[in-house]
Amino acid sequence: MDRLQSELERLYLAGSAGEPAAADGRVRAIVLEFAAPTAWQDLSRLWQGVQADLALPAPAIAVNGRDACQLWFSLAEPVTPAQADTFLASLRARYLAGVPAERVRNASSAPPPPTEVGRERWSAFVAPDLAPLFAEEPWLDQPPGRDAQADLLSRFASVPPEAFARACAKPAAAPQRAEPAAAAAAGSADPRAFLLSVMQDASVDLRLRIEAAKALL
Repeated sequence: MDRLQSELERLYLAGSAGEPAAADGRVRAIVLEFAAPTAWQDLSRLWQGVQADLALPAPAIAVNGRDACQLWFSLAEPVTPAQADTFLASLRARYLAGVPAERVRNASSAPPPPTEVGRERWSAFVAPDLAPLFAEEPWLDQPPGRDAQADLLSRFASVPPEAFARACAKPAAAPQRAEPAAAAAAGSADPRAFLLSVMQDASVDLRLRIEAAKALL
């Protein structure tokens, strides 16, 4: 078993043989998919909110290789599909009340990235500070490095059972609106400074560092 498979099992796989669901149908991965072109605005509002308002660990961000960005919630203990639906309904009511239902999908049955979805189109987990770069084209045009994907997933933690229960029960009224994650990531830095930081970050996938260098040139 390589490092990426170990991280996927640590975070998302519930079955005894490394399957997405346990024998009784319970799951550890809850996935929300946000359709382009407004995917990033909707995703970032929820991504920031669950951390600031609900004190949940940050969910991983992924691109599905076709038309949407995703949030991957990892649960420390498996839950039933009904409990997962309750959790997602609570998040939608709290942070996505004005978003048309067809623009946000439950993608919990999707296979974890990376997966080749089409010719030169791959799904992949992406770093939060780089996720806005994929808002218009939510895919990678070549397979992501498995070690780089493992390094990225190693930074994420699972939602404890008590925190999951609180999130499901917390009322959705009067949510605090978080600033988009793009603004949080970029701060007041100018585009050149942002690209330079990407190019110099050894933890970033080499392909993205090369693209940042090209943009700087």
